Amino acid sequence: MILSKNDPVSGLRVFRSAERAGLRLERGVFTRGRSPWRYLDALHANLFLSANERDVTSALEARFPAARVVLESARAAERNADEVRIAFDGDAVLFSDEAERIFQRDGLDAFTRHEAVHALRPLPPGPFKPLLEALQRLQSAAGTDVPMRIRTALVTARSAPAHERAVRTLIDWNIAVDEAMFLGGLDKGAFLKEFEPDFFFDDQTGHCRSAATAGPTGHVASGIANA
Repeated sequence: MILSKNDPVSGLRVFRSAERAGLRLERGVFTRGRSPWRYLDALHANLFLSANERDVTSALEARFPAARVVLESARAAERNADEVRIAFDGDAVLFSDEAERIFQRDGLDAFTRHEAVHALRPLPPGPFKPLLEALQRLQSAAGTDVPMRIRTALVTARSAPAHERAVRTLIDWNIAVDEAMFLGGLDKGAFLKEFEPDFFFDDQTGHCRSAATAGPTGHVASGIANA
């Protein structure tokens, strides 16, 4: 589906361009200058991507998973043609920014102590939990005998012992990711180059710049880091 501020006549060109590029584009909403994100609910959309930060922020405020596309991102690797690979940051993306607020206010030691004490208490959901749930439903429905598979990864700056609360939260949600990387502040770009994502979502611009060297990246303007 495409949502666009173009006028309906320009929409004809959009559909033709998609057809030439081999993209299966079936639905379109063209609003002649008005913000198109308002139609996400009616379209039953699970994700909104745009280069327009204001539209992305509005969609997030309306509780839709949304990210601003980092236009400088490297192209996705073509060595995994049989998989769609999606990677997520944890705090303020899959999870709420509850723990991130403690880190920003009191520092790393306080954050680590807090997460160790609350390891058995699931984190509140963040804006991208619905997208991960939708991907898991697709994985479950497809089974193993399909030409196109989905592979997911959690890529977070958390390190032990703060990793435990993140893992237990996913277990509580009954959601499984295929890979999890607890990097303890290491550069995410180097690890994402190995994972080769078709898209990565992070709330911090510094991580997004690093990730953009590895593949398509979206900035999620949520949480205390974007206040």
